[in-house]
Amino acid sequence: MSVIVGVGVVIVNEDGQVLLGKRSSKHAPYWSIFGGHVDAGETFEQCAIREIAEETGLTIQSPKVYGICNNLQTYQQEGKHTISVCLLAKHPGDEPKLMEPEKCEQFMWCDPDNLPEPHFEASRNAIKMWQENKFYLTE
Repeated sequence: MSVIVGVGVVIVNEDGQVLLGKRSSKHAPYWSIFGGHVDAGETFEQCAIREIAEETGLTIQSPKVYGICNNLQTYQQEGKHTISVCLLAKHPGDEPKLMEPEKCEQFMWCDPDNLPEPHFEASRNAIKMWQENKFYLTE
């Protein structure tokens, strides 16, 4: 089995809220930040920009890498080992659009201290690391 590398992007608006999506297929009904798998030859920043455009229609500028998540709970539950490179981006101001309704059924701007449940492990970890200014969680 190989380890899958992906990105998770915390998009923050002017009020300090994060953009979340409610999954509608795989991992439904979990809430999560947006992201996806890194393609061969792609930088983490390129992946973040591509995934956000594909999933939300938003065009983010200059996402910044701030952390790494080793998603062991997902591995223990599903047998799929993923590592997430976490990036931070400012909300570009446009309204997100449901570009992939087969994957996401709705959006929500959310207070990062009051996340909706159920919440995807990698998303929860990425938000916690951003809030606590940590590069990696050892727990």
